[in-house]
Amino acid sequence: MNTTLIRSALFVPATRPERIPKALASGADAVIVDLEDAVPEAQKVEARAHLDAFLVANPDARVRVRINAPGHPGQAADLELCRRHSGVVGVLLPKVESAAQVAEVSACGKPVWPLVESAAGLLALEGIARAGGVERLSFGGLDLGLDLGLSSGSAAAERILDQARYALLLHSRMAGLAAPLDTVFPAIADRDGLAEAAQRARDMGFGGLLCIHPGQVVVVHEALMPSAEELAWARRIMAANASGDGVFVVDGQMVDAPVIGRARRLLQRAGLDPA
Repeated sequence: MNTTLIRSALFVPATRPERIPKALASGADAVIVDLEDAVPEAQKVEARAHLDAFLVANPDARVRVRINAPGHPGQAADLELCRRHSGVVGVLLPKVESAAQVAEVSACGKPVWPLVESAAGLLALEGIARAGGVERLSFGGLDLGLDLGLSSGSAAAERILDQARYALLLHSRMAGLAAPLDTVFPAIADRDGLAEAAQRARDMGFGGLLCIHPGQVVVVHEALMPSAEELAWARRIMAANASGDGVFVVDGQMVDAPVIGRARRLLQRAGLDPA
């Protein structure tokens, strides 16, 4: 399992290469240069050329690339670009619907993040998660909601999308993948709503969120951080655990292996050494 901490993965369109350095400087844990949805069809070739030129001029930059979907005529060229550049450290495969599609992409030698965006992709999730080269899963809530006929943004739609989130968590765990990333929060100006969404994703077991604006990064990071009370509790647990007793009591509650594991995870989420 890749345990690299990814709390935020920020999209930037390949048609705006001047924004890539800004994205890299945003504090996001991952930057995703987008060749797919953010790029009009007439600009696909130009966008690929922009990314190629940026990677040549900035050999130390490290980005992930969202390539075009399976069946798109530009996907092969996208993969060739990713294969050639060491600065591309991962590939996002949108609209994935089979393990075979993942296998075609993983042949470029880069870790793959499949994006589930349809009912067919959700139904094939077990095979997708277990395909070779997959590092972590995510999903596109807007596309998936459209495919399922949901009323985007409604409470009812979120109840259905939570079933997709459960599926991603389950299959990530069973396939030994890194924690999945939640879908984008589209209301850029709604910082409170974003913080609430990030906290909910954290409590559901997700590692972080896909982001569409640099201003979302700091909000997501703050929302994912354990509270001061949680960290103080975790430190007390780990201090007591250092005694070597198998089961002990802290704050009047019995502590055993699952509780110790939660304390360790809270400290790791805060970037602290749990030892």
